[in-house]
Amino acid sequence: MPYMKSAHDVYEQRTGVCRDFAHLALTFCRCRTSRRANCTGYLGDIGVPPDPAPMDFSGWFQVYLSGEWYTFDARHNHPRIGRILMATGRDAADVALDHELWRMDLVKFVVVNRRGVAA
Repeated sequence: MPYMKSAHDVYEQRTGVCRDFAHLALTFCRCRTSRRANCTGYLGDIGVPPDPAPMDFSGWFQVYLSGEWYTFDARHNHPRIGRILMATGRDAADVALDHELWRMDLVKFVVVNRRGVAA
Protein backbone atom coordinates (compact mmCIF):
# COMPACT_ATOMS: atom_id res chain seq x y z
CA MET A 1 0.00 0.00 0.00
CA PRO A 2 1.47 3.41 -0.94
CA TYR A 3 2.15 6.09 1.64
CA MET A 4 -0.88 8.38 1.44
CA LYS A 5 -0.43 11.17 4.00
CA SER A 6 -1.46 14.59 2.70
CA ALA A 7 -0.29 17.98 3.90
CA HIS A 8 -3.74 18.45 5.41
CA ASP A 9 -3.35 15.17 7.33
CA VAL A 10 -0.03 16.37 8.78
CA TYR A 11 -1.58 19.70 9.75
CA GLU A 12 -4.59 18.07 11.43
CA GLN A 13 -2.71 15.20 13.13
CA ARG A 14 0.40 17.20 14.07
CA THR A 15 2.48 14.06 13.42
CA GLY A 16 4.69 12.77 10.65
CA VAL A 17 8.21 12.18 9.45
CA CYS A 18 10.62 14.71 7.97
CA ARG A 19 9.20 14.54 4.44
CA ASP A 20 5.66 15.06 5.82
CA PHE A 21 6.68 18.26 7.60
CA ALA A 22 8.61 19.45 4.52
CA HIS A 23 5.51 18.75 2.41
CA LEU A 24 3.33 20.81 4.77
CA ALA A 25 5.82 23.70 4.76
CA LEU A 26 6.01 23.59 0.95
CA THR A 27 2.22 23.75 0.84
CA PHE A 28 2.29 26.96 2.87
CA CYS A 29 5.01 28.36 0.58
CA ARG A 30 2.94 27.40 -2.46
CA CYS A 31 0.05 29.46 -1.01
CA ARG A 32 2.39 32.47 -1.01
CA THR A 33 3.61 31.64 -4.54
CA SER A 34 7.21 31.45 -3.31
CA ARG A 35 9.71 29.52 -5.42
CA ARG A 36 10.42 26.37 -3.48
CA ALA A 37 11.98 22.93 -3.79
CA ASN A 38 11.49 19.70 -1.89
CA CYS A 39 14.86 18.16 -1.01
CA THR A 40 16.06 14.78 0.11
CA GLY A 41 19.49 13.66 1.10
CA TYR A 42 21.84 12.48 3.78
CA LEU A 43 21.89 14.23 7.15
CA GLY A 44 24.27 12.67 9.64
CA ASP A 45 24.65 13.40 13.34
CA ILE A 46 27.45 15.95 13.10
CA GLY A 47 27.32 18.43 15.97
CA VAL A 48 24.21 17.01 17.64
CA PRO A 49 23.75 14.68 20.62
CA PRO A 50 23.74 10.97 19.75
CA ASP A 51 20.35 9.50 18.92
CA PRO A 52 19.60 5.88 19.92
CA ALA A 53 17.60 5.46 16.68
CA PRO A 54 19.39 7.64 14.12
CA MET A 55 17.90 8.32 10.71
CA ASP A 56 20.55 9.19 8.14
CA PHE A 57 18.28 10.08 5.23
CA SER A 58 16.21 13.19 5.63
CA GLY A 59 13.74 15.47 3.89
CA TRP A 60 13.90 19.25 3.98
CA PHE A 61 13.01 22.13 1.68
CA GLN A 62 14.48 25.21 0.11
CA VAL A 63 12.84 28.56 -0.63
CA TYR A 64 14.08 31.25 -3.02
CA LEU A 65 13.97 34.61 -1.24
CA SER A 66 15.55 37.92 -2.30
CA GLY A 67 17.72 36.29 -4.94
CA GLU A 68 19.06 33.39 -2.82
CA TRP A 69 18.04 29.81 -1.95
CA TYR A 70 17.59 29.19 1.79
CA THR A 71 17.40 25.77 3.42
CA PHE A 72 14.71 25.05 6.00
CA ASP A 73 14.18 21.89 8.01
CA ALA A 74 10.66 21.60 9.39
CA ARG A 75 11.57 18.49 11.42
CA HIS A 76 14.69 19.60 13.26
CA ASN A 77 13.76 23.30 13.34
CA HIS A 78 17.33 24.44 13.99
CA PRO A 79 20.47 24.72 11.84
CA ARG A 80 22.29 21.45 11.11
CA ILE A 81 25.59 20.86 9.35
CA GLY A 82 26.67 18.06 7.05
CA ARG A 83 23.72 17.95 4.63
CA ILE A 84 24.40 16.08 1.41
CA LEU A 85 21.72 16.97 -1.13
CA MET A 86 20.74 13.99 -3.27
CA ALA A 87 17.60 15.20 -5.08
CA THR A 88 15.30 18.20 -5.47
CA GLY A 89 11.81 18.34 -6.90
CA ARG A 90 8.31 19.72 -6.58
CA ASP A 91 7.20 17.34 -3.84
CA ALA A 92 8.09 14.15 -1.96
CA ALA A 93 7.09 11.94 -4.90
CA ASP A 94 9.69 13.69 -7.10
CA VAL A 95 12.55 13.05 -4.67
CA ALA A 96 11.74 9.65 -3.15
CA LEU A 97 14.89 7.54 -2.82
CA ASP A 98 12.75 4.41 -2.62
CA HIS A 99 9.18 3.42 -1.99
CA GLU A 100 9.71 0.62 0.53
CA LEU A 101 7.38 0.28 3.48
CA TRP A 102 9.67 -1.46 5.95
CA ARG A 103 12.82 -0.55 7.88
CA MET A 104 16.01 -0.38 5.85
CA ASP A 105 19.45 -0.23 7.49
CA LEU A 106 22.27 1.63 5.76
CA VAL A 107 25.21 -0.79 5.72
CA LYS A 108 27.50 1.01 3.26
CA PHE A 109 27.83 4.56 1.97
CA VAL A 110 30.27 5.38 -0.81
CA VAL A 111 30.84 8.80 -2.33
CA VAL A 112 32.05 8.83 -5.93
CA ASN A 113 33.31 11.73 -7.99
CA ARG A 114 32.00 12.62 -11.45
CA ARG A 115 34.39 10.15 -13.01
CA GLY A 116 32.88 7.32 -10.95
CA VAL A 117 35.94 6.93 -8.70
CA ALA A 118 35.33 6.35 -4.99
CA ALA A 119 36.59 9.20 -2.83
